[in-house]
Parts: sequence; C-alpha cells; structure tokens
Amino acid sequence: MNDAMSLQTSIIGLSLGYALLAVLLLLAVVRTRLPWPLKAAAVVVTSACYVLVFFRTQGLLGWSAEGPLPERFQLLWVRSVEPNAAQGEPGAIHLWVEALDEDNLPSGVPRAYRRPYSTELARKVEKARTEITAGHSQGGRAAQIGNGDGGPPEGATGPLLVNGELGGDPPGGGPLDSAFMRGDSQAIEFAPLPVAKLPAKDAP
Repeated sequence: MNDAMSLQTSIIGLSLGYALLAVLLLLAVVRTRLPWPLKAAAVVVTSACYVLVFFRTQGLLGWSAEGPLPERFQLLWVRSVEPNAAQGEPGAIHLWVEALDEDNLPSGVPRAYRRPYSTELARKVEKARTEITAGHSQGGRAAQIGNGDGGPPEGATGPLLVNGELGGDPPGGGPLDSAFMRGDSQAIEFAPLPVAKLPAKDAP
C-alpha cells in the first residue's frame, strides 16, 4: 500500500509540475500583446496537456521498464515473448524482480523489466522459471559488459562470457550509449537464491 501511495504521489507531483508550467505560461501570455483568442487558446491547450499527462501516466503503470536491472535481485517470475516476423514484432523478455542488498535481503519493492529477445537469455529464463515452479527460489546478477574502456566490469574475477564470447564494451561504450542506458548491455545470470544474512539476535 505504501509503495502504491508513493507512486501515486509521484504521478500527482509530476502533474502539478505541468500545472505550474501552465501558470507560468499564463503569466507570460497575459503580459504579451497577442490577440486574446490566441492567449485563451494557449492556456486551454496547456491545461488540457497536464490533465492528459495525469491520466496517460496512470496508464503506464505496470509496463515493463527498459532501465538496467539491479546488480543483485530475486527473480519472482518471467515471461518470454518470441519474435513474430509476420507482424514485425521483435520479441521481448519480461522479468519481474526484487532487488537484494549485500545481505541478500529483499527490498520489498518488486519491479518489472524488459529486455530484447535473444535465444540465450530466453534459455536462461525458461530454466529459471522451471526452478521457480518447482519451488526453488532463484536469484540473479546483472553486470555491465565492459567498463567503458574496453575491459571487463569492475570487480570481475574472470572473463565474462556473453553468448559464448568474451564480453567487451557495447557499441559506442560508456553510459552515453543508448543500449547502456536501457540496460541492454548487461549480462544476466541466474542461480539458486542465496540464503539471507539475518542480523544476530540479542543474547538472552
């Protein structure tokens, strides 16, 4: 409930931001020497835009995000949509995950992410889903392919294999690359969910 309220508050805040821009536009328009019908039209169109933003943003809730996945997470569920050449659909893989901290404790805020379809990733997620169905919780790790200088990710202890090949930077490299910002340059691996490290109980 708190997460839903927080998200709702963010949407309202965004809408109020557009409303503030509308007020500033109104003040600017009033002080110009444009014809009144044109001024009124500008105010009406701007007001309609921030109302439209509010309702359209509500419609986006629940859509899978294209940002990078958390570095450590629990895989809650996954859906793989294969490409459909006849309809021009490239396919996608949707992952519902929950971030984990260094003690493998969940954040309590599940989120959905979208990745471009690939045979390798589809194979991995299908295997992970089978394990989840069997009652075996699955954890995951996501690491950037490369550090921006053509090398492996920071903290890597060995070569990172992506589709059977040694990983390097994505085309263009670095955080300005569109694939980097969408998270498409992450290598994703799944394994049994590590045991959470609970804090020590006080001695009796």
